[in-house]
Amino acid sequence: MSNLHVTRLTLLAAGLLAAGAALAAPTATPGELKVGMEITYPPFESYDANKNVVGSDPELSHALAKEMGVKASFVDTKFPNLILGLNAGHYDAIISGMYITAERQTQALTIPYAKTGAAIMTPKDSDLKPQKPEDLCGLKVGLEQGTTWVAAFNKLSTEYCLPNNKGAITISEYPSAPEVTQALLSKNIQAQVEIAGAAHMIADRTNGRVVVTSHDLVYPQTLGIYVKKGNDETYQALLKAVDASKKDGSYAAILKKYDLEAAD
Repeated sequence: MSNLHVTRLTLLAAGLLAAGAALAAPTATPGELKVGMEITYPPFESYDANKNVVGSDPELSHALAKEMGVKASFVDTKFPNLILGLNAGHYDAIISGMYITAERQTQALTIPYAKTGAAIMTPKDSDLKPQKPEDLCGLKVGLEQGTTWVAAFNKLSTEYCLPNNKGAITISEYPSAPEVTQALLSKNIQAQVEIAGAAHMIADRTNGRVVVTSHDLVYPQTLGIYVKKGNDETYQALLKAVDASKKDGSYAAILKKYDLEAAD
Protein backbone atom coordinates (compact mmCIF):
# COMPACT_ATOMS: atom_id res chain seq x y z
CA MET A 1 0.00 0.00 0.00
CA SER A 2 1.39 3.38 -1.00
CA ASN A 3 2.17 6.09 1.52
CA LEU A 4 -0.39 8.30 -0.24
CA HIS A 5 -3.07 5.64 0.23
CA VAL A 6 -2.18 5.23 3.91
CA THR A 7 -2.33 8.99 4.40
CA ARG A 8 -5.76 9.17 2.79
CA LEU A 9 -7.07 6.33 4.97
CA THR A 10 -5.65 8.00 8.06
CA LEU A 11 -7.31 11.29 7.18
CA LEU A 12 -10.59 9.53 6.46
CA ALA A 13 -10.48 7.71 9.80
CA ALA A 14 -9.68 10.93 11.61
CA GLY A 15 -12.58 12.65 9.87
CA LEU A 16 -14.99 9.87 10.83
CA LEU A 17 -13.81 9.99 14.43
CA ALA A 18 -14.25 13.75 14.53
CA ALA A 19 -17.73 13.48 13.04
CA GLY A 20 -18.66 10.81 15.55
CA ALA A 21 -17.37 12.93 18.40
CA ALA A 22 -19.36 15.91 17.13
CA LEU A 23 -22.53 13.84 16.98
CA ALA A 24 -21.96 12.60 20.53
CA ALA A 25 -20.96 16.01 21.93
CA PRO A 26 -22.84 16.64 25.18
CA THR A 27 -23.20 20.37 24.52
CA ALA A 28 -24.35 22.43 21.54
CA THR A 29 -21.07 24.37 21.48
CA PRO A 30 -18.08 22.01 21.78
CA GLY A 31 -16.14 22.59 24.96
CA GLU A 32 -18.78 24.87 26.51
CA LEU A 33 -21.73 24.18 28.80
CA LYS A 34 -24.14 27.10 28.35
CA VAL A 35 -26.38 27.53 31.37
CA GLY A 36 -29.49 29.70 31.44
CA MET A 37 -30.19 31.58 34.66
CA GLU A 38 -31.60 34.87 35.88
CA ILE A 39 -28.52 36.56 37.30
CA THR A 40 -30.34 38.82 39.75
CA TYR A 41 -31.09 36.22 42.37
CA PRO A 42 -28.54 35.99 45.19
CA PRO A 43 -27.38 33.73 46.76
CA PHE A 44 -28.27 31.48 43.82
CA GLU A 45 -26.80 33.71 41.11
CA SER A 46 -25.78 37.35 40.88
CA TYR A 47 -23.00 39.60 39.60
CA ASP A 48 -20.23 40.63 41.97
CA ALA A 49 -18.46 44.00 41.90
CA ASN A 50 -16.23 42.77 39.07
CA LYS A 51 -19.18 41.52 36.98
CA ASN A 52 -18.34 37.88 37.69
CA VAL A 53 -21.32 35.52 38.02
CA VAL A 54 -21.31 34.15 41.57
CA GLY A 55 -23.56 32.03 43.76
CA SER A 56 -24.59 28.43 44.36
CA ASP A 57 -25.85 27.77 40.83
CA PRO A 58 -22.73 29.11 39.05
CA GLU A 59 -20.53 27.11 41.42
CA LEU A 60 -22.55 23.97 40.72
CA SER A 61 -22.40 24.71 36.97
CA HIS A 62 -18.62 25.04 37.08
CA ALA A 63 -18.32 21.80 39.07
CA LEU A 64 -20.52 19.89 36.61
CA ALA A 65 -18.77 21.38 33.59
CA LYS A 66 -15.41 20.31 35.03
CA GLU A 67 -16.69 16.73 35.39
CA MET A 68 -17.85 16.90 31.74
CA GLY A 69 -14.48 18.20 30.55
CA VAL A 70 -15.90 21.54 29.37
CA LYS A 71 -16.17 25.14 30.58
CA ALA A 72 -19.37 26.70 31.94
CA SER A 73 -20.78 29.97 30.60
CA PHE A 74 -23.97 31.77 31.57
CA VAL A 75 -26.87 33.27 29.63
CA ASP A 76 -28.78 35.86 31.65
CA THR A 77 -32.51 35.32 31.04
CA LYS A 78 -35.64 36.51 32.84
CA PHE A 79 -37.05 33.72 34.99
CA PRO A 80 -40.42 33.36 33.20
CA ASN A 81 -38.58 32.94 29.87
CA LEU A 82 -36.01 30.36 30.95
CA ILE A 83 -37.78 27.24 29.67
CA LEU A 84 -38.72 29.01 26.42
CA GLY A 85 -35.05 29.86 25.92
CA LEU A 86 -34.00 26.30 26.72
CA ASN A 87 -36.36 24.81 24.17
CA ALA A 88 -35.28 27.43 21.61
CA GLY A 89 -31.69 26.20 21.97
CA HIS A 90 -30.26 29.32 23.61
CA TYR A 91 -28.43 27.20 26.21
CA ASP A 92 -27.82 23.57 27.13
CA ALA A 93 -29.42 23.58 30.58
CA ILE A 94 -31.15 25.72 33.18
CA ILE A 95 -29.65 25.90 36.68
CA SER A 96 -31.44 28.85 38.27
CA GLY A 97 -33.13 28.11 41.58
CA MET A 98 -36.06 26.62 39.67
CA TYR A 99 -38.40 24.23 41.48
CA ILE A 100 -39.33 20.94 39.86
CA THR A 101 -43.08 20.90 39.19
CA ALA A 102 -45.35 18.55 37.26
CA GLU A 103 -46.09 21.29 34.72
CA ARG A 104 -42.42 22.06 34.10
CA GLN A 105 -41.67 18.35 33.71
CA THR A 106 -44.02 18.30 30.73
CA GLN A 107 -41.81 20.95 29.11
CA ALA A 108 -38.30 19.70 29.86
CA LEU A 109 -36.22 16.92 31.40
CA THR A 110 -35.25 17.45 35.03
CA ILE A 111 -32.46 16.43 37.40
CA PRO A 112 -33.07 17.17 41.11
CA TYR A 113 -30.07 18.78 42.81
CA ALA A 114 -31.17 20.43 46.07
CA LYS A 115 -34.06 21.09 48.43
CA THR A 116 -35.17 24.44 49.79
CA GLY A 117 -38.32 26.41 50.47
CA ALA A 118 -39.67 29.92 50.73
CA ALA A 119 -39.46 32.56 53.45
CA ILE A 120 -41.77 35.47 54.25
CA MET A 121 -40.42 39.01 54.61
CA THR A 122 -41.86 42.32 55.78
CA PRO A 123 -40.41 45.79 56.36
CA LYS A 124 -38.71 46.00 59.76
CA ASP A 125 -41.09 48.76 60.88
CA SER A 126 -44.21 46.75 59.98
CA ASP A 127 -46.58 45.59 62.71
CA LEU A 128 -47.18 42.46 60.63
CA LYS A 129 -45.02 39.41 61.40
CA PRO A 130 -46.43 36.55 59.27
CA GLN A 131 -44.77 33.23 60.03
CA LYS A 132 -46.78 30.81 57.92
CA PRO A 133 -48.83 30.99 54.69
CA GLU A 134 -52.12 31.29 56.59
CA ASP A 135 -50.85 34.50 58.18
CA LEU A 136 -50.89 36.12 54.74
CA CYS A 137 -54.68 36.11 54.51
CA GLY A 138 -55.97 39.63 53.88
CA LEU A 139 -52.52 40.93 52.88
CA LYS A 140 -50.94 42.27 49.68
CA VAL A 141 -48.11 39.88 48.81
CA GLY A 142 -45.37 40.40 46.23
CA LEU A 143 -43.74 37.61 44.22
CA GLU A 144 -41.33 37.33 41.33
CA GLN A 145 -43.04 36.41 38.05
CA GLY A 146 -43.05 32.74 37.13
CA THR A 147 -42.84 31.27 40.63
CA THR A 148 -44.91 28.28 41.72
CA TRP A 149 -46.19 30.15 44.77
CA VAL A 150 -48.77 32.16 42.82
CA ALA A 151 -50.98 29.10 42.39
CA ALA A 152 -50.33 27.94 45.95
CA PHE A 153 -51.38 31.27 47.48
CA ASN A 154 -54.40 31.61 45.21
CA LYS A 155 -55.53 28.17 46.32
CA LEU A 156 -54.92 29.02 49.97
CA SER A 157 -56.86 32.25 49.55
CA THR A 158 -59.84 30.50 47.96
CA GLU A 159 -59.93 27.41 50.15
CA TYR A 160 -58.89 28.82 53.54
CA CYS A 161 -58.76 32.60 53.80
CA LEU A 162 -62.14 33.47 52.30
CA PRO A 163 -64.16 30.63 53.90
CA ASN A 164 -62.76 31.68 57.28
CA ASN A 165 -63.51 35.38 56.71
CA LYS A 166 -59.83 36.30 56.91
CA GLY A 167 -59.72 38.22 53.65
CA ALA A 168 -58.21 37.26 50.30
CA ILE A 169 -54.49 37.18 49.58
CA THR A 170 -53.81 39.80 46.91
CA ILE A 171 -50.88 38.75 44.73
CA SER A 172 -48.71 41.22 42.80
CA GLU A 173 -46.02 39.84 40.46
CA TYR A 174 -42.84 41.70 39.50
CA PRO A 175 -40.17 40.99 36.86
CA SER A 176 -37.37 40.38 39.41
CA ALA A 177 -36.79 39.82 43.12
CA PRO A 178 -35.16 43.27 43.65
CA GLU A 179 -38.28 44.91 42.20
CA VAL A 180 -40.45 42.99 44.68
CA THR A 181 -38.25 44.24 47.51
CA GLN A 182 -38.51 47.80 46.23
CA ALA A 183 -42.30 47.49 46.20
CA LEU A 184 -42.14 46.19 49.77
CA LEU A 185 -40.03 49.12 50.94
CA SER A 186 -42.35 51.51 49.09
CA LYS A 187 -45.36 50.02 50.95
CA ASN A 188 -47.01 48.94 47.70
CA ILE A 189 -47.15 45.43 49.14
CA GLN A 190 -47.16 44.23 52.76
CA ALA A 191 -45.10 41.05 52.46
CA GLN A 192 -42.64 39.44 50.08
CA VAL A 193 -42.22 35.71 49.59
CA GLU A 194 -38.88 34.47 48.27
CA ILE A 195 -36.70 31.35 48.35
CA ALA A 196 -35.20 31.17 51.84
CA GLY A 197 -31.55 31.60 50.88
CA ALA A 198 -32.37 34.61 48.73
CA ALA A 199 -34.63 36.06 51.43
CA HIS A 200 -31.87 36.12 54.03
CA MET A 201 -29.51 37.70 51.48
CA ILE A 202 -32.11 40.38 50.69
CA ALA A 203 -32.50 41.14 54.40
CA ASP A 204 -28.73 41.58 54.72
CA ARG A 205 -28.46 43.77 51.64
CA THR A 206 -31.19 46.11 52.82
CA ASN A 207 -29.23 46.66 56.04
CA GLY A 208 -32.08 45.29 58.09
CA ARG A 209 -34.83 47.42 56.56
CA VAL A 210 -36.43 44.13 55.49
CA VAL A 211 -36.64 41.20 57.91
CA VAL A 212 -37.49 37.52 57.53
CA THR A 213 -40.49 36.78 59.72
CA SER A 214 -41.06 33.07 59.02
CA HIS A 215 -39.14 30.46 61.03
CA ASP A 216 -39.89 27.28 59.06
CA LEU A 217 -39.57 26.75 55.31
CA VAL A 218 -42.75 27.67 53.43
CA TYR A 219 -43.82 25.16 50.77
CA PRO A 220 -40.50 23.21 50.70
CA GLN A 221 -39.70 21.86 47.26
CA THR A 222 -36.92 20.41 45.11
CA LEU A 223 -34.69 22.47 42.83
CA GLY A 224 -33.90 21.04 39.42
CA ILE A 225 -31.52 21.19 36.49
CA TYR A 226 -33.56 21.45 33.28
CA VAL A 227 -32.58 20.02 29.88
CA LYS A 228 -34.49 20.18 26.61
CA LYS A 229 -36.55 17.07 25.88
CA GLY A 230 -34.84 14.90 23.28
CA ASN A 231 -31.40 16.21 24.21
CA ASP A 232 -30.34 12.88 25.71
CA GLU A 233 -26.59 13.45 25.27
CA THR A 234 -26.62 16.51 27.51
CA TYR A 235 -29.05 14.94 29.96
CA GLN A 236 -26.97 11.78 30.40
CA ALA A 237 -23.73 13.78 30.62
CA LEU A 238 -25.19 15.97 33.37
CA LEU A 239 -26.53 12.95 35.26
CA LYS A 240 -23.04 11.45 35.24
CA ALA A 241 -21.49 14.78 36.24
CA VAL A 242 -23.87 15.14 39.20
CA ASP A 243 -23.00 11.63 40.34
CA ALA A 244 -19.26 12.30 39.96
CA SER A 245 -19.49 15.58 41.88
CA LYS A 246 -21.23 13.75 44.72
CA LYS A 247 -18.43 11.18 44.83
CA ASP A 248 -15.60 13.74 44.86
CA GLY A 249 -17.25 15.94 47.51
CA SER A 250 -17.71 19.11 45.45
CA TYR A 251 -21.51 18.74 45.43
CA ALA A 252 -21.75 18.43 49.23
CA ALA A 253 -19.39 21.37 49.73
CA ILE A 254 -21.57 23.67 47.59
CA LEU A 255 -24.77 22.65 49.38
CA LYS A 256 -23.18 23.19 52.77
CA LYS A 257 -21.82 26.60 51.78
CA TYR A 258 -25.29 27.82 50.74
CA ASP A 259 -27.41 26.06 53.40
CA LEU A 260 -29.15 23.79 50.92
CA GLU A 261 -30.24 20.19 51.48
CA ALA A 262 -29.36 17.34 49.14
CA ALA A 263 -32.12 16.16 46.81
CA ASP A 264 -33.23 12.54 46.83
